[in-house]
Amino acid sequence: MSSVIDFLPAGWDTASIDELVRIIDYRGRTPPYSQEGIPHLRSSNIRNFGVIWDGLKYVTEEIFQEYMTRGLPEEGDVLLTTEGPLGEVALAPNIKFSLAQRMMLLRTDRHLLLPEYLMYQLANPEFQARLKGHGTGTTVKGISARNFKPLKIYLSPLNEQHRIVAKIEALTTRSRKARAALDTIPPLLDQFRQSVLAAAFRGDLTADWRAQNPDVEPAEKLLERIRINRLPKASSSKQREKISKIYDFQEVGEVPDLPDSWRSTYLEKLAESLNYGTSAKSAPSGEVPVLRMGNLQGGEIDWDNLVYSSNEGEINKYSLKPYTVLFNRTNSPELVGKTSIYRGQRAAIFAGYLIRINNFEELDPEYLNYYLNSNYAKAMCWRVKTDGVSQSNINAQKLGKFEIPFCSLQEQQKIVQKVDRYFACIRAIEKYYQDNHTNLNSLDQSILAKAFRGQLVTQDTNDEPASVLLERIRAEREKIKKKTGKGGKGKGKRKR
Repeated sequence: MSSVIDFLPAGWDTASIDELVRIIDYRGRTPPYSQEGIPHLRSSNIRNFGVIWDGLKYVTEEIFQEYMTRGLPEEGDVLLTTEGPLGEVALAPNIKFSLAQRMMLLRTDRHLLLPEYLMYQLANPEFQARLKGHGTGTTVKGISARNFKPLKIYLSPLNEQHRIVAKIEALTTRSRKARAALDTIPPLLDQFRQSVLAAAFRGDLTADWRAQNPDVEPAEKLLERIRINRLPKASSSKQREKISKIYDFQEVGEVPDLPDSWRSTYLEKLAESLNYGTSAKSAPSGEVPVLRMGNLQGGEIDWDNLVYSSNEGEINKYSLKPYTVLFNRTNSPELVGKTSIYRGQRAAIFAGYLIRINNFEELDPEYLNYYLNSNYAKAMCWRVKTDGVSQSNINAQKLGKFEIPFCSLQEQQKIVQKVDRYFACIRAIEKYYQDNHTNLNSLDQSILAKAFRGQLVTQDTNDEPASVLLERIRAEREKIKKKTGKGGKGKGKRKR
């Protein structure tokens, strides 16, 4: 038996899920999908008491009829996700749809137990703790119908159910409006972030600085000096010829409208080498972290979910120097090309799906990192990537041909300072957003907790006690069992 609170409000009772609702468990096979047809809701489509219609899968009418043999959803049924994630709830919408495995459908006798009351109670923090406590699994926790049925819920008088639902919805409507207003912030911040980068790499942010510093060495002369200094370091005539060809190759001008002292320049003219990382298998523990594509997040290194290497040869060959820019050469089409800067927080090497950019000192790595995270560079990624079945690739040769808006090192550093200040403001607003989002979630959880402790609305002694209501529910359930002979789990289909 599941534990419940050690007291009940006046007129309330407790009962198991199995006593109160009909459960249709959709665990089983996954149907074949189609490009269009009947919406197929998965656990990822259920969030915050509603259905998310983005990223939908579809099934044909034929598959729908073949697959949905356990019972068809009806408007107002409670949908419960049983895994990935566990415990999200929503009311079934008034459309024809199929349900994936990892879902349960809960059907109440609606004149005795309000579906909305059940839904909110399942989302109550106290019940969620018990639900997850009865789940199984290590990496992904889920719950079976067998473990779900015995869980106890609190049954209030029917009139009080109506009052509780009305009060919850009145209060959470306010928080939903506040959340909707908050949720307009991240897209605006993303737009502002890209606007800052666009202005930076057009030279707009440093227009006044250039006017005050007219004698700064122009990019054309700086690039020529890099070429002259690079040639004597060639180890052979063949390498010297290769370097000469790099500088003889003319850019096509993909970065237009630059200031007079700037130049659009291929990255390979500003970098000594572009190297792939180690292809050796990593381990869960070891001497040095191996940075992978998942560790490149938002232009910085994310030190979570690390793997390691203890191979001395690999460590020597792929060891990273502080302020090295890493480019993700293989990923999904929308993520290929994401870039981060390694600042030397701890020793690390890098994996084969990344490219290490060994830039010359005339190119500031912070400037390069910002540029490769701009929409200019993302457009280049989209244009040159090679697409496979589920992955896209940009090799070192293509990366070398990325055009960089190049200017003096002093101006690059000034641009980085200005972008840093703007981005610090953006991070402060993002923290404000996250804090307020957390506060709203806590408020909603507090509302639900109070509701099912009997503290949200007043009790009315004239209400029919829940114990009497429970007997009526049991009687109704018994009628269904006798009628179907299957505990109310018949497979009859409802016409749509």
